[in-house]
Amino acid sequence: MKNCILIILFLFTTCIYAQVGIETTNPTATLDINGDLRIRSTTLTTNLTAAKDSIIVVDNVGNSKRVSSKTVVNSYLKTVIKGQFSSGALVNLNLLSNRVKIPFDLIQFDANSEFNTTTNTFTAKQDGIYAIKIQIKSNSTVGVSTNFGVAITKNGTIINRNSFANISVLSTNVTPPVRQVESLIELTTGDTVIFEIVSDLASVSILGTSEDCFFTIQQIR
Repeated sequence: MKNCILIILFLFTTCIYAQVGIETTNPTATLDINGDLRIRSTTLTTNLTAAKDSIIVVDNVGNSKRVSSKTVVNSYLKTVIKGQFSSGALVNLNLLSNRVKIPFDLIQFDANSEFNTTTNTFTAKQDGIYAIKIQIKSNSTVGVSTNFGVAITKNGTIINRNSFANISVLSTNVTPPVRQVESLIELTTGDTVIFEIVSDLASVSILGTSEDCFFTIQQIR
């Protein structure tokens, strides 16, 4: 009788430390289920702190892992960016072939870290539709009858532009100094967007103040 009990205990202990497979003869985890899993009911936790860090996900090979809710949200965080100049002083730019990149070098927020302030370039991290807006304001050196504007450039090609010449009435410039473009643009992963000034002038000066010159990029889907 004692021998039987020892054998049963040995087998029971062996089962505890064995890998169990359901619908598979070659389990690779403590419990390996090849099929659907249904949980009819479970206890509602009252520990909200634990709940924020207790999301179970399944990786690409079927393994269940626990990750934080923040990790799950950040894995598909949509683009939200607002940028400007780091100084409120005039920004003087020299144009080449009637256009020049606007060197925005300060980001108020960038949820996905997609705007490079060194290259002044936005690079999309995911496919989608983006609402993009750019506004600039020139100083008084942009004279009458001078073409002056702003453009959104995707992968090196201007796709939206607001550019027109200043006009005068009785020798007074009556054209607003602000140029603005706002558009919906479809981007795929790796596409780049920059903002440019377009003008007939060899050089232009725009205001560096954040309320006058800024851009926003928001992914809407």
